[in-house]
Amino acid sequence: MDTTTFDLLVIGGGSGGLAVAEKAAQFGKKVAIVESWKLGGTCVNNGCVPKKVMWYAANLAHAVDDAADFGIDVQRGSTDWRKLVQGREQYINNINKFWDGYVTDLGITFIAGHGHFIDHKVVEVGGHTYSAEHIVIATGGTPIVPPVPGAELGITSDGFFQLTEQPKRVAVIGGGYIGIELSGVLRALGSDVTLVTLDDRILNLFDPMISEILHDEMIKQGIDIHTDFQVTGLSQGENGIHVNSPDLDLNDFDQVIWAVGRRANTTSLKLENSGIQALKNGVIEVDEYENTNVEGIYAIGDITGRVQLTPVAIAAGRRLAERLFDNQPERKMDYENVPSVVFAHPPIATVGLTEQQALEKHCGISIYQSDFTPMRYALSDHGTTTALKLICAGKEEKVVGIHIIGESADEMMQGFAVAVKMGATKKDFDNTVAIHPGSAEELVTMKTPVKDHPCHEVDAGNEWKEVS
Repeated sequence: MDTTTFDLLVIGGGSGGLAVAEKAAQFGKKVAIVESWKLGGTCVNNGCVPKKVMWYAANLAHAVDDAADFGIDVQRGSTDWRKLVQGREQYINNINKFWDGYVTDLGITFIAGHGHFIDHKVVEVGGHTYSAEHIVIATGGTPIVPPVPGAELGITSDGFFQLTEQPKRVAVIGGGYIGIELSGVLRALGSDVTLVTLDDRILNLFDPMISEILHDEMIKQGIDIHTDFQVTGLSQGENGIHVNSPDLDLNDFDQVIWAVGRRANTTSLKLENSGIQALKNGVIEVDEYENTNVEGIYAIGDITGRVQLTPVAIAAGRRLAERLFDNQPERKMDYENVPSVVFAHPPIATVGLTEQQALEKHCGISIYQSDFTPMRYALSDHGTTTALKLICAGKEEKVVGIHIIGESADEMMQGFAVAVKMGATKKDFDNTVAIHPGSAEELVTMKTPVKDHPCHEVDAGNEWKEVS
């Protein structure tokens, strides 16, 4: 069997894989990408991009609901789901075409099919073998469906993007960002939505301020929320799907969506042939330079179990290519202070540490916080809360965390994330002139902390004591 050789072979044509391949090709390397689906991966085809289109549709629906309060004589009818989906899919198709052409223009070889390792230097795809001095695994993640009776009656986020008709009554299982986002979109477009989560609060990994305010806002929107809810299975009833639980069954849903997390998409790679030691959940552990335990094989993106965000995978891929092919031996991804957004209603943006994380990491913190109804709802009875939280550490009050929920939170965070990354202090924020009127100005005008946690030190018995 003849083997084709490359400088770089990338398994996975999603955001991270495309990023490392693109950079390597620009550095003049012979590059190939192995992909069994469409270029762009989950983000373009079943994730960020189609989700954001649906989120915009939901926002427009909310705007129509508020329009009459501003003297604009319009009212909302039913959602033309088919038209929305057709437009969304055409938009995605245009992105797919761009990537197909761009990869060709860069001289990257596209290998269609499932790849698996023959050994640590050779990958087989469709009966053909390919080798490379450097191999990058960037196969992303796939939705988890728990092994409970009747689980097949539900769909995942992948299935959501295949819906050609809008379900009238939906149960979303999972209170993480995917469950939150899908619930908000469906409710805004007219579905009755019930959200259940095993955790004691939605978005339980976020700062509690975010969880509490979002919970209230979702209730106001008409979403039925059940926390501490254990799903034991799904069953088909006469009038729809039942969500079974030891304490309370929820009945008669047209659609049930599993949103309980994602797992590393590594099961078909035959990693054992390469010598890579993956964890039981499929995650491939890497060092700070994205190296696996096998020399010449690297992993980036969701499969590493780190921050599972598209821009993180892209940044890691570009830095890896620069390290390998552009004589930058110390180039690597910095996983500290990565900003993120949840496209809820209202949207959420966060960077840095939560209050509890700051307490565990820093000696003395101050909390600044503000909440209000933004001017977007000045004439409307449907206003949502905007809340902003600054977490500052030490005597110099270095800003170590920012948490925002509210109108335009997604857009305002990018600039403030730069400030946090540069090590800005509360004084730097105070010295910045506010843009008025707007919500973001609150981040540079808060004067008095709502909470002070004084500095502590550790004594010989490893107990914390307050420093006077």
